[in-house]
Amino acid sequence: FRTETMKAVVLLLVALTGLALADDVVELTKSNFKSSVLDSKDVWLVEFFAPWCGHCKALAPEWAKAATALKGIVKVGAVDMTVHQDVGAPYGIQGFPTIKVFGLDKNKPTDYQGARTAAAIAEAGIEAARSVVQARLGGRSGSSGSGSGSSSKGSGKDEVVELTESNFERLVLQSNDLWLIEFFAPWCGHCKNLAPEWSRASTELKGEVKLGAVDATVHGQLAAKYGVQGYPTIKVFGAGKKSGDAETYEGGRRSSDIVAYAREKLQESTAPPEVLQLVDQAAFDACTGKQLCFLTFLPQLSESRAAGRSQGIELLKESAHFFRKRPFGWLWAEAGVQPELEKTLDVGGFGYPAMVALNTKKKKFALHRGAFDEKSVHDFVGGLLGGKQATFSFTSTPSITATAPWDGSDAVEEVFEEFDLSSLDDVTLDEGKTEL
Repeated sequence: FRTETMKAVVLLLVALTGLALADDVVELTKSNFKSSVLDSKDVWLVEFFAPWCGHCKALAPEWAKAATALKGIVKVGAVDMTVHQDVGAPYGIQGFPTIKVFGLDKNKPTDYQGARTAAAIAEAGIEAARSVVQARLGGRSGSSGSGSGSSSKGSGKDEVVELTESNFERLVLQSNDLWLIEFFAPWCGHCKNLAPEWSRASTELKGEVKLGAVDATVHGQLAAKYGVQGYPTIKVFGAGKKSGDAETYEGGRRSSDIVAYAREKLQESTAPPEVLQLVDQAAFDACTGKQLCFLTFLPQLSESRAAGRSQGIELLKESAHFFRKRPFGWLWAEAGVQPELEKTLDVGGFGYPAMVALNTKKKKFALHRGAFDEKSVHDFVGGLLGGKQATFSFTSTPSITATAPWDGSDAVEEVFEEFDLSSLDDVTLDEGKTEL
């Protein structure tokens, strides 16, 4: 009923304007766009056009009618892109006419995709104005083009992305980012309580995880698509290529809960670190730049053969995958190739493989002296995390000796020349001697 009433009001406003000679379309230029649109609290409908464009000429009388109908409610403007290209450049204008709706957040205008009639344009303007009113009643304030903005507590600009039916697919579904998206209603009390927590979480997760918000009272089709039945509902769209499916977040509503969940979810989608051979100083520095570097000295090929070495490397890869949520590095080196490093880390005396957990910042290390199997390695790492492993100190690490990377082949066996015993037949023994 409310929608039908609004449409009737719009049609009446347009009809009353008739073919009024007064043109209430504001001419926007490089010199007045920021002050008139971006720095204002008004809702703006802005047409970006070119004078030679046929579709723009056809739109002109409808645009003027809509401007007059919306006078005092919504501002209607126009930018001549042949003269003021700099004005449209930030908004990726690629065709004419392009209509943008500058609503609550002037930094994030939305595209108008409706019919190009005065009635449809006016209805979109009134809908945008209604959305702003509801958002303000719900405690949400917009941000201006000057870059200032505020969260619901006025603590400064947050990183929550305003999502709409026109930008959702491009920003969310076509991205590789992990997204947490709140579907809210401006009148919802629980949504108002969540707003400052959501804002703080978005700021803390900047550069890691994207947080967005959808006003479900305005973008009902989007909410319905993802089964939103109550407010707030938080949907999670995983990192990487997206199928369009989403899971529902059921965790706590404090910013700390949201941040912890998001980071854990991000880690789940993160590939495990590589297990690399220690071949030079750069590899050592990269590994020790992590929180912990796990360096394993594997037996020489003459002892383990290629199959045994490959098995050891696979065990390290499994461990790297198991602990992939941790900021660890993983290296292996052939026994005896880095003698000074082994001496510094007290490796030797209990055979190979030998694993060392190294923290160069604290100049501490721990030795794994047990069996080299999955359970034992996991127990060793777990003991370190729980503070149950003994650690030792060192003053400095020696320079790493550059070595060629292993090509996967077996060790070359030494070939000894056969000794012909028949040559001893001509040996004459001294008399009186009974042995060689």
